[in-house]
Amino acid sequence: MEILIISLAAFLTAILTFFSGFGLGTILAPVFILFFPVDLAIALTGVVHFFNNIFKLFLVGKDADRTVLLRFGLPAIVAAALGAWLLLQISDSRPLLEYSLGESVFQITPVKLTIAVLLMVFALMDLIPYLERIRIDQKYLPFGGVLSGFFGGLSGHQGALRSAFLIKAGLSKEAFIGTSVVLGALIDFSRLTVYASRFLDAGLVENIPLVLIATGSAILGAYLGNKLLKKVTLTFLQRFIAILLFLIAIALGAGWI
Repeated sequence: MEILIISLAAFLTAILTFFSGFGLGTILAPVFILFFPVDLAIALTGVVHFFNNIFKLFLVGKDADRTVLLRFGLPAIVAAALGAWLLLQISDSRPLLEYSLGESVFQITPVKLTIAVLLMVFALMDLIPYLERIRIDQKYLPFGGVLSGFFGGLSGHQGALRSAFLIKAGLSKEAFIGTSVVLGALIDFSRLTVYASRFLDAGLVENIPLVLIATGSAILGAYLGNKLLKKVTLTFLQRFIAILLFLIAIALGAGWI
């Protein structure tokens, strides 16, 4: 059942997010969290996200702006490794709180609480008009790389911050999309090298068939998204998903999932 749900989520999300402001990882990670421990779910999502970005490199990577890649990408690579390392550290921490509801016992752990807070923050960025309109001057691109890379490594949330900084970089639509894809792939590669030190022995290998099917679904979705949705704006859907992410964050923070 989890293969069907995750693959369908990857396929639909890849279609809808090819040119929109929210990312594959933002939506797919909570779906993985329903079936796997939080830290492993983020790693599995990272693998699917990485190979989906590699596919998109062949479609739009040629349009990437090299200057922006250097100014934003180099700090992002370092920060992504740091964020991934921090995820590994807090995943080993003891529960902050344990409580019972009826016959069920729930635990609030540092990693779940951290990811829940980040989910809420990034969901609010799509729900609050003022936050949605924030655009940051291009002189802060290296700082943007640090933020996007760090949170990409810690929770997989890199796209919203990246867009907020790149939108002011004076890029054409094609360059904006191509640069975003290349930066996403660089951040994914950086964090996956850190995740590998832990998760090759903690469930990643056992779930390779699931990752391959989900990746294939995402690639097919990205291909269709490139063909069908170049001029579509998905504001309503974006906000609807943000509400769902907020509800998932509450459940995650409370230890229910």
